Amino acid sequence: MILPALILVPILGACLAWLLGRVSDRAVRWSAIGTLGLDAVLLACASVRLTPPPGARWLLSWHRPWIPEFGIGLRFDLDGLSLLLLWLTLLLSVIAVVISWREITAHVGFFHVNLLATVGGIIGVFLATDLFLFFFFWELMLVPMYLLVVLWGHERRLYAGIKFFLFTQGSGLVMLVAILALALAHRAATGTLTFAYDALLGTPMSEGTAMLLMLGFFLAFAVKLPVVPLHNWLPDTHTQAPTAGSVLLAGVLLKTGAYGLLRFVVPLFPEAAHRFTPVALALGVLGILYGALLAMGQNDMKRLVAYSSISHLGFVLLGVFAWNALALQGALMQMVAHGLSTGALFILVGALQDRLHTRDMREMGGFWTSMPRLSAIALFFAIAWLGLPGLGNFLGEFLTLSGTWRSSPAAAVLGAAGLVMSALYALLMMQRVFFGPPPARAPAADLGPRQLGVMAVLVVCVIALGIYPQPVFRVSEPSLFRLLPSPSLQTASLDPQDGERPRAQPFVPWHP
Repeated sequence: MILPALILVPILGACLAWLLGRVSDRAVRWSAIGTLGLDAVLLACASVRLTPPPGARWLLSWHRPWIPEFGIGLRFDLDGLSLLLLWLTLLLSVIAVVISWREITAHVGFFHVNLLATVGGIIGVFLATDLFLFFFFWELMLVPMYLLVVLWGHERRLYAGIKFFLFTQGSGLVMLVAILALALAHRAATGTLTFAYDALLGTPMSEGTAMLLMLGFFLAFAVKLPVVPLHNWLPDTHTQAPTAGSVLLAGVLLKTGAYGLLRFVVPLFPEAAHRFTPVALALGVLGILYGALLAMGQNDMKRLVAYSSISHLGFVLLGVFAWNALALQGALMQMVAHGLSTGALFILVGALQDRLHTRDMREMGGFWTSMPRLSAIALFFAIAWLGLPGLGNFLGEFLTLSGTWRSSPAAAVLGAAGLVMSALYALLMMQRVFFGPPPARAPAADLGPRQLGVMAVLVVCVIALGIYPQPVFRVSEPSLFRLLPSPSLQTASLDPQDGERPRAQPFVPWHP
């Protein structure tokens, strides 16, 4: 019962926040912290087993019938991949509650209702292994996030919220069609109608059908990642969302797109995904370079961080389609490190906006003297941005590019050029905001104890990922290895001398 409880606890916590909202704002906030703390205890109990039982695919499973006439069940499964992403979700969710303690003063109860409902939907996405149930949670997390943007966002929040909803809802409907078509193809081949993930693996179908269905799934996940040119909703949504919304969006919601590629696109359609590799690698490189180039041209500090997310998540797309375990481990490390570092940067931007009532870097400068604590923390995460060795971001990018080199040296070289560009926009931001000439306005207050505590946790996590990543690799290795279902494709790369012929390479575990 641990797995369904992980989803039910935030949903019940949202109901409690609704009731307490009529009594006390302070009670709402503490109830949200308690709800997420209880979920963390449940997840800690689920984390005791770090290797699957002999012959099993999952660490924990919970299956019950739901609509058996249509082959739909309540299927929740946990492996190392989902376990790491769940810990990231809960950590950033607690941080989102803490940083909104003073920022959100209107309709506090309803704000936490939507925040906890979003968390419940995200946890459902990471646990559901019935494809119909997965789609249910995929859509569930969109509505409360939309409300967070349009009700507590900034000046153009309605425009940004509608754009976010249309992009994600439209691509989700395409995925629903692909899910239904996959279930029907499985019934045509076996005579059984089911939406169970394990049963749908290896469904026989023609090459054309597999490619079309794979593209249906890929579109939904590419929008959420996001992949250029499907990224248009992200900068506006990040810019207009409240700080807590930006932290959840950048730290967790974008990772659901990467998770979908790892969990569904590659395992369900391995041959079609392998044929799609040149396009996927080109899109990954395009996202890295395009996002970095636009980040360098921003005056709005929040839009700069948003475009940097597009660039850094391009490495995830490279890692998924590099077809070797090294790149997959790099992609997962990049997902976790990006969630921590970009979440921290959005918190810093929110702190500056709260104090200065602007995000325009042309109106900032000289804060190293007036706000030394905020400035020092911003410098730390800026160098994490540009990939300083010893931090988690560097390790994710290094492993991803090393694995991509085996598949496509050209993509690896162009991706490495994006690292140079990330150094440029990170240093430009530091110069304009913290080391430039001070503005005429009075000095603003520095970070307080609550914000310093949050940032200290994120700093420690990013350093720990860079210095001692073995626990992450040890937990994720069995899951990532199983996500590549065919021995011929598990570590396949494209041999420059043999065109697109897969060439097997040994699996190298990244722990002693």
